[in-house]
Parts: sequence; C-alpha cells; structure tokens
Amino acid sequence: MKLLILTQYFPPEVGAPQNRLYELALRLKDKGTDVEILTAMPNYPQMQIHDAYKGKKYCEETLGGLKIKRTWIYVSQKKSIAKRLLNYFSFVFSSLFYGLIKLEKKDILLVESPPLFLGITAYLLSKAKRAKMVFNVSDLWPESAEKLDIIHNKTILKAATLLEEFCYKKAALISGQTQGICRNIKERFPDKNVYWLKNGVDIHFYDVNKQTEKRFRKEKGFTQEDFILFYGGIIGHAQGLEVILNAANLLREHTDIKFVLLGNGPEKENLLKLKSELQLTNVFFYDAVAKSQMQEIITQTDAAVIPLKKLDLFKGAIPSKIFENLALKKPVILGLEGEAKELFIDEGKCGVSFEPENAEDLADKIMYIYNNRDQARQMGENGLNYAYKNFNRDIIAEEFYKQLCAL
Repeated sequence: MKLLILTQYFPPEVGAPQNRLYELALRLKDKGTDVEILTAMPNYPQMQIHDAYKGKKYCEETLGGLKIKRTWIYVSQKKSIAKRLLNYFSFVFSSLFYGLIKLEKKDILLVESPPLFLGITAYLLSKAKRAKMVFNVSDLWPESAEKLDIIHNKTILKAATLLEEFCYKKAALISGQTQGICRNIKERFPDKNVYWLKNGVDIHFYDVNKQTEKRFRKEKGFTQEDFILFYGGIIGHAQGLEVILNAANLLREHTDIKFVLLGNGPEKENLLKLKSELQLTNVFFYDAVAKSQMQEIITQTDAAVIPLKKLDLFKGAIPSKIFENLALKKPVILGLEGEAKELFIDEGKCGVSFEPENAEDLADKIMYIYNNRDQARQMGENGLNYAYKNFNRDIIAEEFYKQLCAL
C-alpha cells in the first residue's frame, strides 16, 4: 500500500499534530506501508523558517526512515487575517505544484485538517495520483476559527464552510481525533464513513522507571521541596492560560507552589505582560524543548495543569499534552468540560477537573492535590494504566491500518 500524508505541520517542528502524525507514520511504515510525507518547510510555532531550510523552495529528506518532501511556505509573525491566509494558501499552492511533478501514484492520501484549505490540494492530488482521500480532522474548521475569533469575515467563513462540506463529501474515509468531532461530522453527513482515530502515547518511549539526571530543578533554581505545577505546549488563544496566572496570584502566599509554563506561541507576550502586571514571582516561562527532553522535565514536576477556554466547541476536545503526563504518572488538573473530563477524570480517575477560566476553582483543585499527596500518586498510577489500555499508539496504529487496508 502506498500512502501519502499531506500536512502543513511535521517534525522537526514541535507540537501535537507533528508528533501524532510522525508516530502514526512510523508505525504504518513498520507494517509494510510505503509512507511518504508532503509537508512545509519547518517554521511553527515561532513562524520563522528554521535555519537549515531558509531560502529553499523544495527539498527532500528522510526522518526516522520516512521519505519527506518539503515545499515553500510564506511565514509572518504578524497576526492579521491576511497574513494567516497567505500562510495557508502559500503551502496549498506550493504543495500542489511540487506534488503534481514530484509524486508517483498513490493508493491513499491522508490529509490533516486544519488548515482546512489544504483540502484543495488533497482533492486535486488525490485525483491526479488516483488515490482515495482520507480526511483527518483534528479540529472542526471553520467552526473553531469563528468561535475563537481567529476568522470573523463572513465571506471567508462561508467559503470555508462550503469547502469543508465539499471535502467531507469527496473523502473515502473521514477520521476525527475525538468522539465529539466524529459525532459532529456524522450528524451532518450520516452517509459518510467516519472513524475515531484517537491520539495517544508511546508507552515505551516514556519510561517511568528510567533514571534521569534530574537537572531541571537545579538548573532553574527550584528546590526539591517546591511543588511544581506544569503546563507544556502551545501558548495560544485556545488554551486560555490566563487562568493559570490568575490562580498563581491567588496562591502567592504559598511560596513553595511554583507554576512552570513551557512553550511558545502567539499569546506568550501577553502572558508575560500579565505576569509583570500582577508582579508574580511564582510563575516561570521557558521556551519549548525537543520531545526527547520532555521526560526529564515532567518527571520533576508534581502535577500538570491543562486548560482550555470555556467554549462549547471544546467539550469534544482532548489536548494531546494529557497523554505524556499520564504515561509519566503525573496527576492532571483539567480545565475542560465534556469528553476529556468524562474519559480521564470520571472514568480513568487520573486527576481532578476545574471549571474552565475559573481561577478560584483552579486554585482550590491545586490545593487539593497539594494537601493529598498519596491520593495524587494514586491518580498518577491510574493515569498510566488508563493510557496503556485505551490510548496506546501501537494499538491505535494497528486498528487504523486495518481501516486503510479496507479502502
């Protein structure tokens, strides 16, 4: 089986879709699938082309044994809608151009959305290369873009809705990252084949028994007695990370409770300003690190705080950062409602939840974990067991491979 994965985001970039698609591609390759990746020059989330790729319009390379073709993309650190659209459509056209002339025939084309506009390339390439299109939805666009006020131009939203419907109708299979996404699509397109392609974790990569050098606390000036709350990931609009800083403000008298936010993104500058305004000495920002460094950092924290904004849209969301914390036995403090809470708090007993954007509730839940260490450790044990049984990437890839073979 010859498979093309078309995505704007891929390693060496750091992020949820990058890691998820890379891990899936490796496992499909190991099952004998001829996997090729068509993606953009690495730039996310800093929105700067990585040094090794600057000035290139097209290049080919291998990563983990995967064949990768990269094409030009326009990037800008400005946040206007015009700049965003230029970013999306530059890759739409460059990937289509080079895909037509550089790719051989394929059996299946798997496209990652968002960005939804990449569906244009996916459809045209699937026709040209005689491939069946699998449309993988990790976020419902344009619905999420509208509700997060990322795109509010009615004409653009209408065009994006028409494109979304067109892509779903033309897909041989629609896969969704959460059950909520799958239900939404199935309700609107009852005749389509919709499959829950879970996110998950490489249980073998995150070894809770592995001896790490434990440099993080020492290098950053934390003591072994400090109680560290950790957020690691994109610092963006959807996360609503102001709630962490506001909770830190409420807990400032507990000098041994520290908040670590590790990552980059469009909201980092605003959060740094908020930290300064509140004069917080218990909040620490650090830049994103490679996946290989995450285990050592997470093992030296006490609990993970994982928030999203209070929107109905996110009741079907499952942030990928949940999984690595579960794999390393860290209790999670989820600022989510809906599917993630039902799975990881109500069913899995992997941590506690707070009302999204409610700093007082978050502060209360932090103090509960802080004052109940034995129960927190049991939550960590529960998390590892739950992830192994339900979100093991080896099993996820095996089941998805069968879906692709059935096409």
